Amino acid sequence: MKKVRLGLIGCGRISKNHFEAISQIPEADFVAVSDILPDKADKAAAEYHIPAVYTDYHEMLAKEKLDLVSICSPSGMHPNMGIDVAKAKVNVLTEKPMAINIEAADRLIRACDENQVRLFVVKQNRLNSTMQLLKRAIDKNRFGRIYMAQANVFWTRPQAYYDAEKWRGTWEFDGGAYMNQASHYVDAIYWLLGNVDSVSAFTATMARKIEAEDTGSAILQFRSGIIASINVTMLTYPKNYEGSITIIGEKGIVKVGGVAVNKIEKWEFEDYDDDDRIAQDANYQPPNIYGFGHNPYYRNVVDVLLGKAVPSTDGRDGRKSVEIIQAIYLSAKTSKKISLPL
Repeated sequence: MKKVRLGLIGCGRISKNHFEAISQIPEADFVAVSDILPDKADKAAAEYHIPAVYTDYHEMLAKEKLDLVSICSPSGMHPNMGIDVAKAKVNVLTEKPMAINIEAADRLIRACDENQVRLFVVKQNRLNSTMQLLKRAIDKNRFGRIYMAQANVFWTRPQAYYDAEKWRGTWEFDGGAYMNQASHYVDAIYWLLGNVDSVSAFTATMARKIEAEDTGSAILQFRSGIIASINVTMLTYPKNYEGSITIIGEKGIVKVGGVAVNKIEKWEFEDYDDDDRIAQDANYQPPNIYGFGHNPYYRNVVDVLLGKAVPSTDGRDGRKSVEIIQAIYLSAKTSKKISLPL
């Protein structure tokens, strides 16, 4: 059996989800890891039985025969690293966000196109059981006309979180609560409801000593006429409280809540569907805010590389959330409504 050979750049907190997901897929193995901090790379290699360890990813690309490289570095580094991987004729997988502005996202997309390699962007929340049910309800037109939607990300990130890594909360490498913590929720709103027409937003750095925002509220108007709000704060006392999406329509209302869209808190429609029974048992308790979505996400990626499937997300899909967040930041900075596309 041909095995997909993977490398990984950046052995920080999110990398564990990548290692765990691939450990459950027999057709793929991580064969090399790279991190500028040797202790991090060595620890990951020892824990997940990865044979090759590097402190320079360029050396990894030169020496290893790889089918895919997963990029788990600080967000602002994703595009340049992805471009280097693409130039080595290796497929690219990047954590969210794929970039912290659309110009950098476009450079990465172009590099992958020119080198004829695939570009995958992790959007694991789409694959959670609760979110799949909600998407199915929308696709079946169970809501009728959708009037309004709301996403709330009420989590906490203490000052110690930002102080632990100098890049966190910076405009160059991270962005703020929207670009980092709420990125998946911005993506989910787009995935569920379609293209955004305009954005109005307020953001603030209210308590954390960082460059970017720790709190914000954005109003989105969709081309379909739907109005949505995305409310974010990293100042919730005393711990992560809610990661939710609510959809209100002509014939139905759903709230997928919990700490990380892991619990169906409201599910009511005018007409019965067999999914109503499934919804009663769809809740789950995730080990962390990332949920279990990396597992099915990597299953799709491996199947694509083996020629058995089409990608669930790609670079152009990943670009959408970057564009919406960039519009949120631009609106907050200028105190103006921003029209899309930028």
